[in-house]
Amino acid sequence: MQNPFDTAERKAFRESVEAFVAREIAPFANEWDEAGDFPWELHEKAGALGLFGFAIDEAYGGLGFDDAFMRMDSGVALSYCGAGGVNASLGCRNIMTGPIAKLASEEIKLAVLPEIISGREGGALAMTEPSGGSDLSRIRTRAVKDGDGWRITGEKTFITGGMKARWYVVGARTGGEGFGGISLFLVEAGSEGFSRTAIKNKMGWWASDTATLHFDDCYVPAGHQLGEEGLCLLAIMENFNYERLALASGCLGMAKRCLDDAVAWAKERETFGKPLIKHQVIRHKIADMSMRIDALEAYLRAIAWSMNEGEMPVAELSKVKVLASTTAEFCASEAMQILGGAGYLRGQAIERIYREVKVMAIGGGSEEIMRDLAVKQMGL
Repeated sequence: MQNPFDTAERKAFRESVEAFVAREIAPFANEWDEAGDFPWELHEKAGALGLFGFAIDEAYGGLGFDDAFMRMDSGVALSYCGAGGVNASLGCRNIMTGPIAKLASEEIKLAVLPEIISGREGGALAMTEPSGGSDLSRIRTRAVKDGDGWRITGEKTFITGGMKARWYVVGARTGGEGFGGISLFLVEAGSEGFSRTAIKNKMGWWASDTATLHFDDCYVPAGHQLGEEGLCLLAIMENFNYERLALASGCLGMAKRCLDDAVAWAKERETFGKPLIKHQVIRHKIADMSMRIDALEAYLRAIAWSMNEGEMPVAELSKVKVLASTTAEFCASEAMQILGGAGYLRGQAIERIYREVKVMAIGGGSEEIMRDLAVKQMGL
């Protein structure tokens, strides 16, 4: 369908990202997935393209502007190639630069943001803990004052990009229970009392470095506290909404790839004397996939327009994340069914996407919590 919100600038950006993915990622997607890693230079190439600079001032290496449609288009393009682990490790810095830009001192912003946004250094958001996933109000990691600094004790887990990042935005409890007792800190890898261990044997995102972070009286200088004590998590809730836009866009890219590969296979494969695409049961599967993709894309475009108009449609972002993950899961299952045994073999996009759709229903806020948040935002 024609996009009524498209502009020459957005089209040019979208095409540049698509070309980047086709040239720099797609040919190596399976190789990197099997290896469980990819070259660091890809981070720098993505940084040069501007993928990490949205809503960050040019003085800190950012683009100096924001555009939700460009965020959406980049998420779709990066996920279309079916290299979810690569996309996750590239994009994980995008959910931690916002808090730094919003809450850090000028000195820290000038020193840290250009390195992360350029791709020269890695960054990760460290919120999830072994005792609680999407429910951040249950954070147990604690920070206590120690002279001119802080000592952090606790653990964070399932931290995307966590094994290679230099900088971490860490949530720790400095006050009472609930969101109001949580403060944010910028922790550098190599700090006293900090260590990390790799999480292996994941179902998907093999090429992404995922870590458990350990804070054993980890020392953090006073200047690395981000924002006001006890108020920081509430101050960056908007950050999670941009993450949900990115994840929903990624699901759309995955779903589109499933549809395209299913159609291509159905045209080529013959059963009972005619192409698979001519069998009504297959045609209905393709129609079902296509209509769900169209609905998701239209919903995302409406949300992107609203965000560009200065609104933050929390209920809609919560709902669209659920719609997106269920759409991707549906399309992956149907594509796998259409490809049959060929889809079950490692080495092509459908197999990787089929493994990776489930993390999209969990990360960035589980489907269950997103539904609950949506209803609360609706005033019910």
